[in-house]
Amino acid sequence: MKFSVNKQEITEAVNNLQRSVSTKAAIPALEGILIQTEDQTLRMSAYNMEIGLSTVIPALIGESGKIVLSAKLFGDIVRRMPADTLDFSIDEKNIATIRSGMSEFTIIGIPAEDFPEFPSFENDSVINLPANLLKSMIGQTLFAVSESDTKPIHQGSLFNIVNGTLDVVSVDGYRLAVRTEKIDYPSDTYFVIPGKTLSELLKILPDSDTNVTFYVGLRNIRIETDGYMLFSSLFEGEFLDYHAAIPANSTTNLVVNTREFINSVERVSLLITEKLKSPVRCICDGGEIRISCATAIGKASDAISAEIDGAPVEIGFNSKYLLDALRNADCDEVLVQMSGPLSPMKVLPREGNSFLFLVLPVRIRSDV
Repeated sequence: MKFSVNKQEITEAVNNLQRSVSTKAAIPALEGILIQTEDQTLRMSAYNMEIGLSTVIPALIGESGKIVLSAKLFGDIVRRMPADTLDFSIDEKNIATIRSGMSEFTIIGIPAEDFPEFPSFENDSVINLPANLLKSMIGQTLFAVSESDTKPIHQGSLFNIVNGTLDVVSVDGYRLAVRTEKIDYPSDTYFVIPGKTLSELLKILPDSDTNVTFYVGLRNIRIETDGYMLFSSLFEGEFLDYHAAIPANSTTNLVVNTREFINSVERVSLLITEKLKSPVRCICDGGEIRISCATAIGKASDAISAEIDGAPVEIGFNSKYLLDALRNADCDEVLVQMSGPLSPMKVLPREGNSFLFLVLPVRIRSDV
């Protein structure tokens, strides 16, 4: 097996693939990257038995073949090679020689036959989305994916398509995030993609309208975009009925500048630490939001202006959850809707319905 590749192209591919490589795997090949020739290209793959990632880069092929190389060592070598071109030569004993300029490495590989195959499945659905739209939808909802294994299905995001409208939904028991867009897809379907998979997908999605194709099976999914193929299992089970969880009405509506709200909450949250936790108190009345916090080391207060319609309300929040919602709003002003101190707060765009964030309040003492 012999081939030559561009250093920049193989380095970028290895950097992306390394995140899908197993660490301390029972199968040594899973700690490596599978390299195989295809015509005048090189296919490189990584798999940790949950997520598989594969890409193709241009190469000058001298002799065809395939091998698995340690991902860490392989990555370290290609990143540090001095010249723009890398020449590879692999013998019948899986000994790989890598040359670039005056540098040369000889490393021991693993037989390609030891590398597990990616799962095969029948495609039930084929869905096409622009990469920049998908990146926005995942990016605005991934923060609310559950980190707890109490209900494993909530460790992923629901993709729910009804009447040509796609909702991407994440929930963790304390907040809920919904991102909505019209798409060109004729059928109704739903599936839940693990948060770890979506996190990896975000890293390879381009900031363009390049097409992304979802091949959705019963238990697995394959996603193709910009020269990459990502394989993943899907979560099975019953996802939260998110429509029922969203309050239908509100008694207090306010419009506020998103950046000003974030800055104010960040300021008063300076008193909050891992050891000194306390809710952020918001009093909405008289055209302003008065924000305060008190811990064992002191007190802080601030105020920002807002357009307020409805009953005054005094409500408390976990500062992290409130900030996560505001930071992912991605608009200059947000519409905040509340129905008293114990009901969830809704964060929406001032116009339209592209996203909805739900944040549960925290009980606060009235004497502080």
